[in-house]
Amino acid sequence: MSKKSDRQKLDYWQGRVTRAKSDWATETEAMDRREKQYSGDRKLRKLIDTDKTEKSQHVYNITAENIESIVDSNIPKPKVTPRRKKDEPLARIIEHMLMNEMDRLRMEEINDLQERTCPIQGGTLFLVEWDNGEAGSDRHGEVQVTACHPKMLLPQPGVYSGIEDMDYVGLLIPDTKGNVKRTYGIDVTMESESDPAVKGVDGETAEDMVTRTVIYYRNGESIGKFHYVGDTVLEDLDDCQARRKRRCARCGALENTEDLILSRPTMDGTYPEGAETGRKAEKGTCPYCGGTKWEDSKEDYMELFSPVQIGDMMVGGQQAELDEYGNVVAVATERIPYYNPKVFPIVLQKNVSKFGQLLGDSDVDKIADQQNTVNRLEQKIITKLLKAGSRVTLPPETKITVDPKDQEIWRMTSLQAKQYIGVYNLQGDISQDMVYLAQAYQESRNILGITDSYQGRQDTTATSGKAKQFSAQQSAGRMESKRVLKNAAYAKLFELIFKLKLAYCDEPRPVFYKDGHGEEQYEEFNRFDFLEKDESGQWRWITDFIFSVDDSGGLGANRSALWQELTGQLQAGALGKPAELDTLIDYWAAMEQLHYPTAGQIRKKLIERRELQQAAQDPMLQQPGAVPMV
Repeated sequence: MSKKSDRQKLDYWQGRVTRAKSDWATETEAMDRREKQYSGDRKLRKLIDTDKTEKSQHVYNITAENIESIVDSNIPKPKVTPRRKKDEPLARIIEHMLMNEMDRLRMEEINDLQERTCPIQGGTLFLVEWDNGEAGSDRHGEVQVTACHPKMLLPQPGVYSGIEDMDYVGLLIPDTKGNVKRTYGIDVTMESESDPAVKGVDGETAEDMVTRTVIYYRNGESIGKFHYVGDTVLEDLDDCQARRKRRCARCGALENTEDLILSRPTMDGTYPEGAETGRKAEKGTCPYCGGTKWEDSKEDYMELFSPVQIGDMMVGGQQAELDEYGNVVAVATERIPYYNPKVFPIVLQKNVSKFGQLLGDSDVDKIADQQNTVNRLEQKIITKLLKAGSRVTLPPETKITVDPKDQEIWRMTSLQAKQYIGVYNLQGDISQDMVYLAQAYQESRNILGITDSYQGRQDTTATSGKAKQFSAQQSAGRMESKRVLKNAAYAKLFELIFKLKLAYCDEPRPVFYKDGHGEEQYEEFNRFDFLEKDESGQWRWITDFIFSVDDSGGLGANRSALWQELTGQLQAGALGKPAELDTLIDYWAAMEQLHYPTAGQIRKKLIERRELQQAAQDPMLQQPGAVPMV
């Protein structure tokens, strides 16, 4: 692309970003107010016209208390359902792979942040990308999930139904100039931080920071990406999710990734430098023409030049051809289309859905009046208490100091002056203030559906254990909408992770899981297992899976309750006779799945005891020198 057209495209997207910021400005201002309220802002709004106090010296942060009481640290578990019965083994592999990814990505930390951002702002974001920089000896690239605050979002103006319904969506990402240089190879030292507010409330500009503006847009059926800092373009991709490789600018051959010994002349009859002596040619030298210039190329198909095992089929393996110089001319035996996700890499998690609003309803907004009232009453109560106390009256012409000195002499100028001396105790009546303070606090909990049972407090309305359990379940039921939307967001997250793995994970990846007996099992996630030929003989990727969350409700998130429930089932004989070793082994295997401490060690000891008993009962092992077979 020429510099002129590049400048025109930059101007085009900068104009759209400006309009998106203007349209989103009201929402971002409200986000700052919500964050301040959650952090205990002392600023007061007037309750009556005669209020003069602008700040409270004492804040009872009922907003933070209510938000913290509904934080759910449980990470939803993936559930994958195939549309075809024959794909059930693939669905199980996907589930195990996703569980491994949740552990690798440290989703506990991400979830902890999102669990507060979502109810405060009404929604939160996940950015899901494939990072080629995450490489190891046996892998190239990994999925990366980043928690993004909604202040970083630049939605298309006028679209409130969802991100997937937009023609374009952007993100404002704070980054260091050094990291931009390392990642994209472009120097942005002359650029400045355009949007420091996305770093937090009242964010200040930092000298070494910049704001990366990333725009994802629909380009036909593909997803394009325009990425810039200030007036410097970092990326301009018309299909950012397509596979890209480097090809020789001279002959179009793929760039070699390994050192090659080129002992034959190239297409022009010459030898690459050092090749005629048998020395390895350096990386970056074309093995077919000796060229050293390379161009990025979007690859729609994967060409197979040698036999490749795909499921139960052997693909490729035709005899290679030689040119007139004796060089190998690679002839593709199969052309398999690369998988392209073709979806925006942004997942929106809503708090509570609200018509005509992109983000969900904010819990902070719901109780903003109650928080202001509580702060105002707290200040009034403090004022009353501080003004209360003892007061001493003295004659106007007498100079007497009041101090704790004993036997102090007070000299009166006249006998009548003595009647002016008196002590009065003043008390501030705050009883009505305390009553209304409790009322405002209870209002905030009623609005959000939080009860004493839900918070683990003493509930005087429920006297029996069954009644307390029922009260807690009713309270948890009022939070069902939040859990449903969280599960829906995680289901989209799981699907997007799978699609990125299918698109870019070239090497088989080991997957670890524990079976129903608590035994450790290993298998592989190989994207070629999801490849098949349709009725017309064309290759297609198997993506017919339904992604959801294995949600067992409030009991599933309470391990202690599950331990008690399982122990009750054991005692009732539901698992078999409680005294039998097989029953106990099954019980401790289930407890291990529920992460009961030392359950795994107990299960292994019981298995060893069972093996010893079986060995003692086997007559073949009663002979001298017999050794049990493992």
